[in-house]
Amino acid sequence: MLYLRSLIFVIGHNLTGVLAGLVAVIIWPLLPYSLRWKIVTLWNRFTLAWLRICCGVKLNIVGEVDRSAYPCVVMANHQSTWETMFLQYYFGPVSTILKKELLRIPFFGWGLASLRPIAIDRNNPIQALKDVKSKGLLRLKQGNNLLVFPEGTRVPLGEKGNYARSGADIACSAGVPVIPIAHNGAECWPNKSLIKYPGTITVVIGAPISTEGRDRKELTESVKNWIEEQVATFPPARADGLRPWLDEKSQ
Repeated sequence: MLYLRSLIFVIGHNLTGVLAGLVAVIIWPLLPYSLRWKIVTLWNRFTLAWLRICCGVKLNIVGEVDRSAYPCVVMANHQSTWETMFLQYYFGPVSTILKKELLRIPFFGWGLASLRPIAIDRNNPIQALKDVKSKGLLRLKQGNNLLVFPEGTRVPLGEKGNYARSGADIACSAGVPVIPIAHNGAECWPNKSLIKYPGTITVVIGAPISTEGRDRKELTESVKNWIEEQVATFPPARADGLRPWLDEKSQ
């Protein structure tokens, strides 16, 4: 039953993703960005609703967004696809730092491209750093929030990634606050797995962190410590209470 429910979710997710990509291409030259991102991210909202219907994955949000802090840099831990779907609409309008290869994916990439992302070439790290900062500052100036996953890539459950300083650097340079986000999305939506486990994902929204008088190293370390402390206190997300990765580490 778990496999069947997950399969139904994936089919619906992919088919509607194709439709969303086509809509994004059609409305791109016709509508202003302020309206376009709201329409395109309806797919993100649908995906999480469909996830709840098909797989029984609920959401518990702790804390509130201080919209007076916008524009800001949102920094979150990176575990699965779930947080990209959630944060792109919840903190919209938002520009996400992502690898440029994602924009080449038919339909899905088209929708992403219409949301003013910051696509980087990981094969050219020096140029990537320059692009992230220059385009990040531009997006903030345009009124967009900036979504940064400082770990750079998805980190397996139970492991800790290295936090890059680029997000904090942009926030300090722009003089905008950082909003830290902690979640356990991968417990219900594991990375690169068909199976989606019923349960409740917890998302904690931190208070805006002022960048005044702070350097990027100190700020990055503060965000990292806060996220890891929050994640360590989360109850099991899965309804069955299992955390297989912890059992594997203890063996």
